[in-house]
Amino acid sequence: MSTVIGLDHGARRIGVAVGDTETGMAFARPAIHRRSLAVDLHEVEQLAWAEGAELVVVGLPLNMDGSEGDQAGAARSFGDGLTENGLRVAYEDERLSSWEAGEQLRAGGRRPPKRGSGELDSAAARLILQQYLDARRRTRPPEETA
Repeated sequence: MSTVIGLDHGARRIGVAVGDTETGMAFARPAIHRRSLAVDLHEVEQLAWAEGAELVVVGLPLNMDGSEGDQAGAARSFGDGLTENGLRVAYEDERLSSWEAGEQLRAGGRRPPKRGSGELDSAAARLILQQYLDARRRTRPPEETA
């Protein structure tokens, strides 16, 4: 595996990140502004095709106790749509990713616009994907790390 897409699924925007399993690095990309389920799925599919991605990691917004609520159900439904269209999907716990992304942006001197830019959403997607890549590196068998 090499290129992986990360998504922060939201009601208004889908944050997007692209990462590489070889380098273990993830980078934010412009967010997708939600239009309809079919259009949104198509945009993610086109992005995966253009990037040569073999996997899409969808952030799963779990409750603080680890249970799944309505937002997690919506993220899983979106992931199911991607799977039905031929993409491999994995889920990654995204608790507090938007808050952490905002903190990192502020620490770097950035203050994303309050509405509409998608910068915060894609920063959260980058964190979700980076968390996935980091966990994969830690669990990789020794012969794969050499």
